[in-house]
Amino acid sequence: MLHLSAAVDQPSAYDAASYVDLARLAEGGGLDFVTLHDSFARSGPDALAVLSRVAPATSRIGLVPTVTTTHTEPFHVQAAVATLDWVSRGRAGWWIDVSTTEGEARLFGRRHAASADTLWQEAGEVADVAAKLWDSWEDDAEIRDVPTGRFIDRDKLHHVDFRGTDFSVKGPSIVPRPPQGHPVRVVDATDGPARRTAARYADVALVHAVSAAQAAAVRRQLRRDAAEFGRDPDGLRVLASLLVDLGDGEHAAEPGHGGGGPRQTVQGPLYRGGPVDLAELIATWHGEGIVDGFHLTPAEPLRDLERLVNGTVALLQHRGLFRTFYPGSTLRDHLGLARPANQYAVTGGAS
Repeated sequence: MLHLSAAVDQPSAYDAASYVDLARLAEGGGLDFVTLHDSFARSGPDALAVLSRVAPATSRIGLVPTVTTTHTEPFHVQAAVATLDWVSRGRAGWWIDVSTTEGEARLFGRRHAASADTLWQEAGEVADVAAKLWDSWEDDAEIRDVPTGRFIDRDKLHHVDFRGTDFSVKGPSIVPRPPQGHPVRVVDATDGPARRTAARYADVALVHAVSAAQAAAVRRQLRRDAAEFGRDPDGLRVLASLLVDLGDGEHAAEPGHGGGGPRQTVQGPLYRGGPVDLAELIATWHGEGIVDGFHLTPAEPLRDLERLVNGTVALLQHRGLFRTFYPGSTLRDHLGLARPANQYAVTGGAS
C-alpha cells in the first residue's frame, strides 16, 4: 500500500480558514494525513490548535501537528494529543520534535539547551509515558450511569508510575483512552539522534533522502533497529520527505529531477518538475520497496498542493497505485496499522 501525505505549512497565514481549505484539498485526493509544523522559534498560530479547528471541517484525513517535547510537560502533551484524537474521531497524529537552541531555552528559563542525543532520549521517554497514559484508562472505563451517579469504573483506571531521566508521572490521564488507542506518532528520522527514537517509538518515520540508495539504507536501518527493540518492523512506515515545486512550464523541463531523483538544497531534498515525473518518481521508489510512501511539502502551498492532488495523485490513482477512497475512518486505518492493545488491560497492571 502506497502512503502519501503533505504539509500544509503557510508561514504568513494566521487564520484557520486557509488551513481548512488545504486540508480539504488533500482529503479530496485521499492522502493519508497532513502535517503542520511548529516550534518555539516560529511565529504564528499553534499547530495543534489549528488542526483542532480543522478536525470538524474534515471527515477522513489524518491531522498531525508538531508538538515539541522539550520544555513542555509530558502529561499535558499527551492529553492535548489525545483530545485532538477525540475531536477528530480517531484521525490524530503527533509529530514529535525537540528544541535544541539556547534562544528557545531562554523563553522558558528552566534550563540551558542540551545536546541532541540528550533531547531525543528525553523525547523517547515522553513518547513512552504518553502511550502508558493513553492506556491508563481502559476502553470501557467510562460507565456514565446517571441513576447511580457513577461516571467511571475506578478499577479500570491505572497509575503509570513512570520515572524518566528528568521527570516522573504518576497518572492516570485526565482524558479517556483515545479512539485509536494510541494516536499515530511521527518522527523525522533523518538525523542519527532521532533515528533510534523513531525506531523504538514511531509509527511513521520521515527521511530526507536525495537518492533511492540513501532512502533504502535508512529504511533498512530503521527496520533493523525496530526489530532489536522488540518491535515488528512491519509496524513502522518509512516515508521519504521531499520539498516539491510543481511550478511553471520551465520547471517541468529542468533536468535532474523526475526519474533522476531530487536534488539537495539548504531546505532539504527538492523535486522541481512536472506532476507526471513526480508520479513516476513516487511509483518507482515505492514499487522497488525503497520507501513505504512520501511526505511532500509544497513549495507554494495552494498552487503545488492543487497540482499534486489533481495531477500526481490522480495519475497514481488512474494507474491503480493509490487509493481512490478511504477504506476506514481513522489514521491508523489509512496507514494499515492495528489499534494497540491496552497494556494494563492485557497484563492486569496494578491500579
